[in-house]
Amino acid sequence: MTARSLIPFSRRERTIIPGFGLTLGITLTHLTLIVLIPLAALVLRPWELGLAGFIEEVTQPRVLAALRLSFGTALGAALVNAVFGLAVAWMLVRYDFPGKRVIDAIVDLPFALPTAVAGIALTSLYAPNGWVGQYLEPLGIKVAYTPLGIIVALTFIGLPFVVRTVQPVLEELDAELEEAAACLGATRLETFIRVILPVIFPALLTGFALALARAVGEYGSVIFIAGNMPMVSEIAPLLIVIKLEQFSYAGAAAIGVAMLVISFLMLLVINLLQRWSRRWAGV
Repeated sequence: MTARSLIPFSRRERTIIPGFGLTLGITLTHLTLIVLIPLAALVLRPWELGLAGFIEEVTQPRVLAALRLSFGTALGAALVNAVFGLAVAWMLVRYDFPGKRVIDAIVDLPFALPTAVAGIALTSLYAPNGWVGQYLEPLGIKVAYTPLGIIVALTFIGLPFVVRTVQPVLEELDAELEEAAACLGATRLETFIRVILPVIFPALLTGFALALARAVGEYGSVIFIAGNMPMVSEIAPLLIVIKLEQFSYAGAAAIGVAMLVISFLMLLVINLLQRWSRRWAGV
């Protein structure tokens, strides 16, 4: 029996970093002030209308159309980013080519670029008389002022979330696993599905969730390219702003609560998929 084992269990060793009690108190205080109190205020405000008034507010055809558009386009953009974000991350990790560092830096531009500037740039690019839109218009493809334009804008602002989430996992992936699979006769597709995808899938889901969450609440880059036509290209965040300008604070909060509930359910499903994917990967 060593001298260390004779020290009473109740004594705690002093450490340089703060202890559990202090860090827990700081964490709970921060979360309460920054997250819980604002969310509580958002949830409580619509009940000024009563239950019937709340249901009537969020089930108006214009509100339902805006919610469908916001979450539908956000989901579509996140799926596009999941595919092409994985491709970009794969290219940056697996290949060396001239201008690689420049492309790597360009991926982060949507983080730094003001969303309003991004919206104006995309609108001028895809408008019927824009650099790209003038060639798409004769083909019957209209991007600006349509839901397709919203997906383009949300894809632009969400791409870095997928790339920066998947990239570190690909960098840590052992290339010997792929070589072993090839030696055992696996094709490239089989190697990707059975060896690579189970390892990177949790990170890919995380990037997908981050891109989806950012897209659902995006406002600045969307209002310029959407056209903001009710029942066609009007997003839910814009409808909230309209309600606030009309001093209908309870109505705006009601739409916000509806978005909060739908977002929570979507993220819950994604978290369940992440748990399943970790078991699939054997993590």
